[in-house]
Amino acid sequence: MKKIYVIKIGGNIIDDEQKLSVFLSAFATQSIANEGGLVLVHGGGKLATRMAEKMGIEQQMVDGRRITDAETLKIVTMVYAGYINKNIVAQLQANGCNAIGLTGADGNAIEAHKRIAKSGVNYGFAGDIDDVNTRLLRVLLDQQMTVVLAPVTHDKKGQLLNTNADTIAQETAKALSAEYDVSLIYTFEKSGVLLNADDDTTVINSINPSSYLELKTQQKIFAGMIPKLDNAFAALHSGVKKVIIGKAEQLEQLISGVSGTTIIDE
Repeated sequence: MKKIYVIKIGGNIIDDEQKLSVFLSAFATQSIANEGGLVLVHGGGKLATRMAEKMGIEQQMVDGRRITDAETLKIVTMVYAGYINKNIVAQLQANGCNAIGLTGADGNAIEAHKRIAKSGVNYGFAGDIDDVNTRLLRVLLDQQMTVVLAPVTHDKKGQLLNTNADTIAQETAKALSAEYDVSLIYTFEKSGVLLNADDDTTVINSINPSSYLELKTQQKIFAGMIPKLDNAFAALHSGVKKVIIGKAEQLEQLISGVSGTTIIDE
């Protein structure tokens, strides 16, 4: 069974041109070595927020998630699906990696629905995923194409939706696991899940359900990491073989399993 790596790149790397360039060079090397089989999922970093501020469009966040009104949707579509996605694709091409950038609307890659208001919070044009088009992705991956997914989906009724990139990575990995040996890798600026968020040497090498519960009970995991870990365990329960969280600059070591935090379901 062919190995597929679904890799999510964090916003802090996207915001740093030098770090992004180094990461994409390493990513291209891994894609070429693996004869394709890599899917890159990216968020938007802070560029959309900066552009909204320049245009006088107020941004609202609830629990780390953006409230996407109609004007904000235009901005995130332009930034995420446009500049960031195509910049990544162009840099991968420059490194000899044949890549194609997609939103959920392209080829009906990812279908979603508008998030239902919860606890009185209306997230606007935020999308929750209904389906990932594995047939389309399989065609591209089997042609050794690297797929770059932007965090914009659609509802198949003409409406674009802003969708969390971590969730896109998780759902894509889960969908592809029916046909491939899939590893899901979350890369960001830290070396893994840390016991001390301010000390990059306190990496937890592996986490299983019981140790995760203990760490949460003792409040040893900072709040921003909990959604990633919840997504990781959900992916493992749905057929993904391995989930790793670690530093973007250590991509080769993450893929080989000698760096970062490995999430295991046992």
